[in-house]
Amino acid sequence: MARPTGVTILAVLSFLGAGLCLLAAAGMFLLGSAGLATMASEGRSIGPLAAMGAFAGIACLVLVVLYIVNGVGLWKLQGWARLLTIILLVIGIVFGVLGIVRSVAPLMVGMLLFHVILIAIDAWIVMYLFKPHVKQAFGERAA
Repeated sequence: MARPTGVTILAVLSFLGAGLCLLAAAGMFLLGSAGLATMASEGRSIGPLAAMGAFAGIACLVLVVLYIVNGVGLWKLQGWARLLTIILLVIGIVFGVLGIVRSVAPLMVGMLLFHVILIAIDAWIVMYLFKPHVKQAFGERAA
């Protein structure tokens, strides 16, 4: 069966996400090291700040690998990639709900709207991945 257009789009978006995370990691490492050098030259403590910057950069590199692996899996219509995408989207929905909760108390309308839109997009993609023709493309029986 041919790869559905939506799955192709998700694979390409996964590769684009990997590229953006790689840029973010590079930025964190470069800006973090420049900031640490400045702090060290001024004699200020750099312990916790260095750890946070390194952790954020490494976390972005882990996301790069995850996005690439997921993109390749989606491109090749691997069932595990569909499942991984669904799991990541559900995690995104959970964090979106937490973002809504944090945005309600101080009533940050922009952030509230942002999280609602992201949740809607993630939910729409999850529903798409459960459509019978998409499940069949991944070699699963459509129920």
